[in-house]
Amino acid sequence: MGSTSAAHKILQSAHVAPEIYKLRPDYRALLMVVEGIPPGPSDDSSEALLLEAEASAKHLLAEHAVTEVPHIAAWRETYRAFGAKPQKTRNSLEALTRRAAAAGGLPRMNRLTDMYNAVSVKHQVPLGGEDLDKYDGAPFLTRASGREEFRSLAGGEAQVECAAPGEPVWCDDAGVTCRRWNWRQGPRTALTDDTTRVLFILDALGPLSDEALGRAAEELALALGRLSPEVRVAQRMLSALDAAGGGS
Repeated sequence: MGSTSAAHKILQSAHVAPEIYKLRPDYRALLMVVEGIPPGPSDDSSEALLLEAEASAKHLLAEHAVTEVPHIAAWRETYRAFGAKPQKTRNSLEALTRRAAAAGGLPRMNRLTDMYNAVSVKHQVPLGGEDLDKYDGAPFLTRASGREEFRSLAGGEAQVECAAPGEPVWCDDAGVTCRRWNWRQGPRTALTDDTTRVLFILDALGPLSDEALGRAAEELALALGRLSPEVRVAQRMLSALDAAGGGS
């Protein structure tokens, strides 16, 4: 599928700070810019993906303790490495996998969030989505100084907190969009029923191969492509090898 000049610029300008690769040399980020998405609420297509993901999680956790699932375990180890307590602040993959296997199942939010949550659980990869019409500039992942403000909601009330020194944070030019790598996304760029342009970020560590990461992205792209022939997808992989080779 083709890429618009805007999508190309966003992807080419995205970068990961060297300090991230020092923490996890095996880290890779697969970025996807998807445009031309017809707006809409949760529907039968997103519900089918959620049901499939819930069944997958129940099967997985019937055979393994959640903390022993390879990719979840790798993220728990990484959280400890930058000073977070994984039992208190769970990475998004672990949090969603636990919910998917529990009685209440995955949350039903909106069509796009439902889709990427389902793909995250089914393919066991942390996955976030940002509304590009509310985004400012290109994404970058860095380690916080401790002065970066993060605006979120608690009990429906707006609140401002600062990222902890050293924690990895995804940012745009306006500030932090996601704390602790893939723990909590901010409401400023959250997907809604009206979203038509999205930046998806798929986070991978060593236990997950490039091929498995690619399959997750492919399923998400195919699901979105079924919504409209106008959907356009462009993507780029960021890795330590890419950075060493002179890429951004």
